Amino acid sequence: MNILKFDFSSHGDDRGQLIALEGKRDIPFDIKRVYYIYNTAKGVRRGYHAHKRLEQILICVSGSCKILLDNGFETEEVLLDDPTVGLYISNNMWREMYDFSSDAVLLVLASELYDEKDYIREYQEFIKFIRG
Repeated sequence: MNILKFDFSSHGDDRGQLIALEGKRDIPFDIKRVYYIYNTAKGVRRGYHAHKRLEQILICVSGSCKILLDNGFETEEVLLDDPTVGLYISNNMWREMYDFSSDAVLLVLASELYDEKDYIREYQEFIKFIRG
């Protein structure tokens, strides 16, 4: 599986750091939706779905978490623990997020507006969709 990560430029001084992200420049798509996950209880797993069209960049802006990616043929676990690194998740990719640290804030940049019809929420349906 080809895992694609983006390294973002951090700008700062003794006052702190700043990262600015622009769609089609720093992110490979226009950003149409932004949300974040935080205050996730210990042991909770999130995600359990794939998207037919939507692409995402995940950035753990605080703390850490793990992402399980599954393309229908192989899986890979990715640790996100650096706010200067974004994980690209293409469409047709099953994802699960877990092992959130108590201070984790996971920022998600999405290529599309929310559309329930774009979700594949059952794993067996995902496998059928991917493998035809």
